[in-house]
Amino acid sequence: MTELQSSGLRLADTTAGASSRRGGAGPSDHKAVTVDGHTIMVPVHTSGAWSSPFVAQAPDASGRSTVMRGSIPIASISFPRQPRFYGMQTFDGVPYSHIATLHGSDVLATTVLQTCIRYESRKKTCQFCAIGQSLAAGRTVARKTPEQLAEVARAAVLLDGVKHMVLTTGTPNATDRGAQILCESAFAIKAAVDLPIQGQCEPPDDDRWFERMKAAGIDTLGMHLEAVTPTVRAQIMPGKATVPISRYMEAFEASVRVFGRGQVSTYILAGLGDTREAILAMCERVLALGVYPFVVPFVPISGTPLEDHPAPSATFMRELLEPLSVMVAAAGLRSTDIKAGCGKCGACSTLSVYEN
Repeated sequence: MTELQSSGLRLADTTAGASSRRGGAGPSDHKAVTVDGHTIMVPVHTSGAWSSPFVAQAPDASGRSTVMRGSIPIASISFPRQPRFYGMQTFDGVPYSHIATLHGSDVLATTVLQTCIRYESRKKTCQFCAIGQSLAAGRTVARKTPEQLAEVARAAVLLDGVKHMVLTTGTPNATDRGAQILCESAFAIKAAVDLPIQGQCEPPDDDRWFERMKAAGIDTLGMHLEAVTPTVRAQIMPGKATVPISRYMEAFEASVRVFGRGQVSTYILAGLGDTREAILAMCERVLALGVYPFVVPFVPISGTPLEDHPAPSATFMRELLEPLSVMVAAAGLRSTDIKAGCGKCGACSTLSVYEN
C-alpha cells in the first residue's frame, strides 16, 4: 500500500468503481482503491503514475482486480462503487457531486469556499494547491451554501451510508480564516442529519472561534501545517507561512482544550523538502499537545508549480511512518479514536495500517 501511494497505479479500466478525482483543494489526482480491507487513495493521474510499475487489470464480474508488476501478480484489489447521491441534484439544479464528493469509501468531503486569498497571487499561493482547477473546469461551485451542504449530506447518509464528513475551505480573510463559514455550514448540516463533522481551516486570529465551531456542530478540527520547517514553508507556501508555526502551536493548545485530545489534527505532507528527522520532531511536539499528526506522501498535482516535483519514495515513507506509529501509540492517540476527518478516514496515508 505504501508503494502504491508513492508510485501510483496505471488502470486498464479507468471507469471501474467510483470516479477518480482531478484537481481541487486537497490531495488530488487519485482514485480510491481497497487493499486487504483498507481503502486508500492512490495517484492515477500524475506523471509518476503514468510510468508506475504497477498496473491494475480490468475488474472481473465480482468487481475484483489484480495489481500486476510486469507479469507478477502483486495484490487483489477492489474499488468502492460510484455513490448513488452523485446521480442527484439540488433543488436549485446543482449536481450533488459539485457540492460534495466521496473520499475513501465512506467519507463525504467538500471545500465550502473554492477560492482563497493565497491562490489569487502566485507569489503567495501554496505551490502544491489546485483549489482553482475544479472550479475552472466546472466540476464545482465557488461557494456551497449551508442549505446545499445539508441537503447533500443527508442524501449521502441515507443513500450511501456515509459515516463522517470533512468541511475544508479556502482562506477568505486574514482574521477568522474561514471559521465563520465552517460554523454556518456545520450548523445547517447537523440540523438535517446526525453526521460527525471535521472542520479544517488555518488558525483563526481569535481562540474564541474554537468554542464557536464546537457549538456549531464541528466535532473535530484540522489545522494543517503541511510543511514543518520555516525554510520549506516559506519556499513552498509563502502566503500561508506568514502564519508562523508558533501561532499553530498556540492554536493547537487552545483547540485541544475545546475539542479534546486526539480530536485536533494536522496534515503534514512528506516529500516537500523537510527531512525525516524534522517531520518526526514536529510530530513529537504536536503529540505532546494532544494533536494527531496525519503524515501523508506528497502527490504532485498536474497544472501546479510542483507538478514535476517527485513524490517521496516508499522507503522514505516506511522509515517515517513506522516510528511515527510507535510515537502515536505512546501518546495514547489513535486514528480509530478520532470522531471525524482525514485522520479517521486514513485513506491518503498508510499511517493507520502501521498503527495496527
